[in-house]
Amino acid sequence: MEAFVQSMMERLGAFGIGLLMFLENIFPPIPSELIMPLAGYLATQGDLNILSVIAAGTMGSLLGTLPWYYLGRRLGHDGVRRLASKHGRWLTMSPSDVDAASERFKRHGKASVLVGRLIPTVRTLISVPAGVANMPLGSFLLFSAVGTLVWGAALALAGFLLAQAYDIIERYVDPVSSTVLVILVAIYIYRVATYKEDRA
Repeated sequence: MEAFVQSMMERLGAFGIGLLMFLENIFPPIPSELIMPLAGYLATQGDLNILSVIAAGTMGSLLGTLPWYYLGRRLGHDGVRRLASKHGRWLTMSPSDVDAASERFKRHGKASVLVGRLIPTVRTLISVPAGVANMPLGSFLLFSAVGTLVWGAALALAGFLLAQAYDIIERYVDPVSSTVLVILVAIYIYRVATYKEDRA
């Protein structure tokens, strides 16, 4: 997996970083925890600079939030709830999960978008209740951008600063990231298998 990510970046440059981060938000097969540190490391090789890496990652990630935001906005609370009721097993999301997410968003509002962008898995899902609540697009993008920039910059700078040691640790990156992917798939299968109908 690490080899695939690296080849994408080497062939497509900053666009490849943005594309990978966009896809990570739509369907996260490759976590940003792998993409951005590796991009930061590649910035030490001279083909990219660290600012373009951070900018590309932030832009790609931000664009990836929009489909989920507009899904929530178009369907509304009741529509997302119906979607969860109908396809909840495959989404591993019940109507009560939708209610709980909406309640959390009502309590914490804009701050939940900013903080949510710093938390793995929540980063993507927080866009849905923001859309459901009709959060103004400008505010959504602003708070998402701040959280995304902080997260992406921290990961990219970690890879950039660890460049000297990266040659030592890169042999572990691919098996570890592959293991993470297997675990995520296993968790999804488990959640599908143990999903309980909730039409309340």
